[in-house]
Amino acid sequence: MMMMVMMLIMVLMVMIEVMMMIVMMVMIMMMMVIMVMMVMVMMLIIVLMLMMMMMMKSGS
Repeated sequence: MMMMVMMLIMVLMVMIEVMMMIVMMVMIMMMMVIMVMMVMVMMLIIVLMLMMMMMMKSGS
Protein backbone atom coordinates (compact mmCIF):
# COMPACT_ATOMS: atom_id res chain seq x y z
CA MET A 1 0.00 0.00 0.00
CA MET A 2 2.70 2.47 0.99
CA MET A 3 4.65 1.72 -2.19
CA MET A 4 1.59 2.57 -4.30
CA VAL A 5 1.19 5.93 -2.54
CA MET A 6 4.89 6.70 -3.07
CA MET A 7 4.60 5.80 -6.76
CA LEU A 8 1.54 8.04 -7.15
CA ILE A 9 3.35 10.94 -5.48
CA MET A 10 6.36 10.44 -7.76
CA VAL A 11 4.15 10.38 -10.87
CA LEU A 12 2.35 13.54 -9.72
CA MET A 13 5.69 15.29 -9.14
CA VAL A 14 6.91 14.34 -12.62
CA MET A 15 3.63 15.51 -14.19
CA ILE A 16 3.88 18.85 -12.37
CA GLU A 17 7.48 19.25 -13.57
CA VAL A 18 6.44 18.55 -17.18
CA MET A 19 3.52 20.99 -16.92
CA MET A 20 5.84 23.70 -15.56
CA MET A 21 8.27 23.12 -18.42
CA ILE A 22 5.45 23.34 -21.00
CA VAL A 23 4.14 26.55 -19.40
CA MET A 24 7.64 28.07 -19.47
CA MET A 25 8.04 27.13 -23.16
CA VAL A 26 4.65 28.69 -24.01
CA MET A 27 5.54 31.87 -22.10
CA ILE A 28 8.87 32.13 -23.93
CA MET A 29 7.09 31.63 -27.27
CA MET A 30 4.56 34.35 -26.39
CA MET A 31 7.39 36.74 -25.43
CA MET A 32 9.15 36.04 -28.75
CA VAL A 33 5.93 36.66 -30.71
CA ILE A 34 5.26 39.93 -28.83
CA MET A 35 8.85 41.09 -29.45
CA VAL A 36 8.61 40.29 -33.18
CA MET A 37 5.27 42.14 -33.42
CA MET A 38 6.75 45.17 -31.64
CA VAL A 39 9.73 45.20 -34.02
CA MET A 40 7.39 44.97 -37.03
CA VAL A 41 5.28 47.87 -35.70
CA MET A 42 8.42 49.97 -35.16
CA MET A 43 9.59 49.19 -38.70
CA LEU A 44 6.18 50.21 -40.08
CA ILE A 45 6.28 53.50 -38.13
CA ILE A 46 9.81 54.23 -39.44
CA VAL A 47 8.71 53.49 -43.03
CA LEU A 48 5.63 55.71 -42.64
CA MET A 49 7.78 58.54 -41.26
CA LEU A 50 10.19 58.19 -44.19
CA MET A 51 7.26 58.27 -46.63
CA MET A 52 5.93 61.43 -44.96
CA MET A 53 9.38 63.06 -45.23
CA MET A 54 9.54 62.17 -48.94
CA MET A 55 6.05 63.61 -49.51
CA MET A 56 6.99 66.83 -47.68
CA LYS A 57 10.21 67.14 -49.72
CA SER A 58 8.38 66.54 -53.03
CA GLY A 59 5.62 68.97 -51.93
CA SER A 60 8.10 71.79 -51.24
